[in-house]
Amino acid sequence: MLENLNHIIDQVVKDKGIDRSVLVEALESAVLSAANKKFRNTRELEAHYNDELGEVEIFEFVTVVDEVLDSYKEIDIEEAREIDPDVEAGDSLGMKMEAGSFSRIAAQTAKQVIIQKVREAEREKVFNEFKDRVGELVNGIVRRYERGDLIVDLGLSEALLPHREQVPRENYRQGDRVRVYISEVKMATKGPQIILSRSHPNLVAALFHFEVPEISEGIVEIKAVAREAGSRTKIAVASYDSDVDPVGACVGMRGSRVQNVVSELRGEKIDIIPWTMDVGRFACSALSPAQVTRIYVDNETQSLEVIVPDDQLSLAIGKKGQNVRLAAKLTGWNIDIKSETRAAEAAMEEFTSVTAPAGDKVQDEADEDDGQAGVAESTSTASPEAGEENETSESCETLADEPDSESENAEEDKERGQD
Repeated sequence: MLENLNHIIDQVVKDKGIDRSVLVEALESAVLSAANKKFRNTRELEAHYNDELGEVEIFEFVTVVDEVLDSYKEIDIEEAREIDPDVEAGDSLGMKMEAGSFSRIAAQTAKQVIIQKVREAEREKVFNEFKDRVGELVNGIVRRYERGDLIVDLGLSEALLPHREQVPRENYRQGDRVRVYISEVKMATKGPQIILSRSHPNLVAALFHFEVPEISEGIVEIKAVAREAGSRTKIAVASYDSDVDPVGACVGMRGSRVQNVVSELRGEKIDIIPWTMDVGRFACSALSPAQVTRIYVDNETQSLEVIVPDDQLSLAIGKKGQNVRLAAKLTGWNIDIKSETRAAEAAMEEFTSVTAPAGDKVQDEADEDDGQAGVAESTSTASPEAGEENETSESCETLADEPDSESENAEEDKERGQD
């Protein structure tokens, strides 16, 4: 039935890239399945591939007995010794069967099993090839659109670029080459499913890893990425070598490196920011190009109150809040931005007390409240001792939420004066 299989096996191995042992095992299983179907599983059969003859051989195994009770599984000792003179009762005797005795239906069954095994081997190969490549950049060719999703040919397999992972203003035609990020690989019912992305934040990190040798060598590290695909991206970078400027390494000579990334992202704006453990200083850099006057840090709620000059407020917030939104994603803290005028008004509303009706006693209490308000108002714009250590720049101060010792001493002195 199946003759000269060596050439066929070699051709399938070459075309499909399947391991030869996997295909030989599939052939043995297929022929054994056909033989069991022909004999209705009444006999003990084994299939073995003969490389020299290039065919799958079927062997029937029977037990040598003195008296036969089951003719399908047992053989008389005298008949057995005609085949093998040295056989004894209780031995298992294997006899080669003629493969050509299989029926047409059995041969068709063998064909279907072979096809199924080849498909399973192909799926397993694709899954093993891509399961450890999540997070990598790959190049593919656009094949077609299916309900808004893009089918990309990666060579070994086709992958899916879902509509939700596409950048809105990017359009592709059949045959276009595209660089994509592998975000997920999973085994589905119909085989391995490779999910690609063009909007994932790590796509930008992977592009910089490819363009900047210092990143691939581990000298510079990308600490955080905040992205609104198709519009703007902020990345924070740090250097483990004092002689290497992380921002300069990512920008490159005359901006060549960052420009290559921008071109791949089709004009998306990229802000490269130096990373630091000081969250106040980091937030100042993250809000660039806006200039920051002061920052108040609340460690309990992980929130930042940022004060900027009046003419910098719109720049700090950005178009539709994009700049402050990306800065919040990059730092991982909540950011509240106020202009200097609005901050001064809020301070007055919080610390200024309402004047009481006329009267000597009431007037004295009002004067005392005004004095306390004046002290409190002055501390809202001053830099306490803890804040001086966290000063980020000449135009950016980090103020911690701690009590002012000078204000407390002033209140104690007034209480002693009243006593």
